[in-house]
Amino acid sequence: MMDGIAFHADPRPHALVIGSGFGGLAAAIRLGARGWRVTVLEKLDAPGGRAYVYRQDGFTFDAGPTIITAPYLLEELWTLCGRRMADDLDLRAMNPFYQIRFDDGTVMNCSADLDATRAEIARIAPEDLPGFERFIATSERIFDVAFAKLADQPFHQLSTLLAAVPDMIRLGGWRTVFGKVGDYFTNPKLRVAFSFHPLLIGGNPMTTTAYYCLIAHLERLHGVHYAMGGMGAVVNGLVGLIEGQGGRLRYGAEVEQITVQDGRATGVRLCGGEHIAADVVVSNADVGWTYSKLLSETKRKRWTDSKVARARYSMSLFVWYFGTNRRFDDVYHHTMVLGPRYEALLADIFKRKKLAKDFSLYLHRPTATDPSMAPPGCDSFYVLSPVPHLGSGTDWATQAEPYRAAIQQRLERTVLPGLGESIVTSRLLTPQDFRDRLLSVNGAAFSLEPQLFQSAWFRPHNVSEEVAGLYLVGAGTHPGAGVPGVVSSAKILDQVVPHGSALVRAG
Repeated sequence: MMDGIAFHADPRPHALVIGSGFGGLAAAIRLGARGWRVTVLEKLDAPGGRAYVYRQDGFTFDAGPTIITAPYLLEELWTLCGRRMADDLDLRAMNPFYQIRFDDGTVMNCSADLDATRAEIARIAPEDLPGFERFIATSERIFDVAFAKLADQPFHQLSTLLAAVPDMIRLGGWRTVFGKVGDYFTNPKLRVAFSFHPLLIGGNPMTTTAYYCLIAHLERLHGVHYAMGGMGAVVNGLVGLIEGQGGRLRYGAEVEQITVQDGRATGVRLCGGEHIAADVVVSNADVGWTYSKLLSETKRKRWTDSKVARARYSMSLFVWYFGTNRRFDDVYHHTMVLGPRYEALLADIFKRKKLAKDFSLYLHRPTATDPSMAPPGCDSFYVLSPVPHLGSGTDWATQAEPYRAAIQQRLERTVLPGLGESIVTSRLLTPQDFRDRLLSVNGAAFSLEPQLFQSAWFRPHNVSEEVAGLYLVGAGTHPGAGVPGVVSSAKILDQVVPHGSALVRAG
């Protein structure tokens, strides 16, 4: 990495990136590869954003994302730097991707192997085999348009949306995921198994556009992978690429305001009062926070405070990280532990915004693949429960521990018998942490909810509608949340931010 004097003497134009989540790190690499001098400003004491890493008592916990479903998008970043991702990361393909445990104890293994999946369906609901064949064909057709064709295309012009409308009508993108899946499956278990994917990016399967049926094909096409060392290893790899380009990362650098002059972003002011000038600013902060807080001193026409407040935000998450003094070797790496309700539970979370007494859980046991995440003979876990965002009024200061205890009881009754006597370390992440630590409006875990009229052109644009020289990446802009989505949002910058050589200073 350059020293401070050399960095500031660098004649390349300066780009500031606010936030070091996957979107911000990918943006920094792409800008660095296109002639920009880059500084990444991170509020926390380490990189990653939602992919932060907690370490305590010898255990390592990935705070947020746990899987890689489109590794080629990350490989592109290494290629831009003249490197091979395999030299820095050891990715392991998951087979099966994950297990789904239904409330009655039935277990379904989900994998890329079509014959294996057919066998699972034949065991659970053989009458739905013909529907499965039609569904996977539909998922592929949607993927070819909605992801391969549109995910890395800017949608700041209305003409782009209008050009996409015929495909949306043809593919039924105006319908919901759950409604679309219901065309192919009659068995309730399979309707759940093939419709829950929007929850991975903050969407309600009952309202999210059917375009998100593409995730089923994305998983089969590119696989589901785990990075040895956890997602923190991926974050560290990306940081290494930025520093190798001569970029800088500053931690404990919380941005208070994006400075604007004559309608153009000129840099930022940090909470401590420091001003940093820039030729362009890229915000990987939550889009609602960016517009309502970081541009609070700037008059806005579209993303006003009232519009930010009226927008529909994703659900939040309750995450319990815990380590045990023994191994649970019969528990798979990724397990969905489903509860007795599906549609009604989703209504509680998204519509009624009620903290339910039952839940469906995602259980992550990285030590099934990677023993380095815990001391010898121990297991590292995190269990995640979708919950309403802070608009529910839930007092997490009083509700967090009872809710955690209820989850523990559920796990003990289903997949982790004897758990309570084995726990040796524990920590929680609640919607309040998403608001206070990650600066997410309403404590939403995935920013704006991916409904039809909050997708593509209707989403906050990658090219800010309010301020010239300001660009957005991350979960709240196009194409949306999830590691493939936020990394694709950074790829869009290649088409909308000028090459640094066009602005290079004279020596």
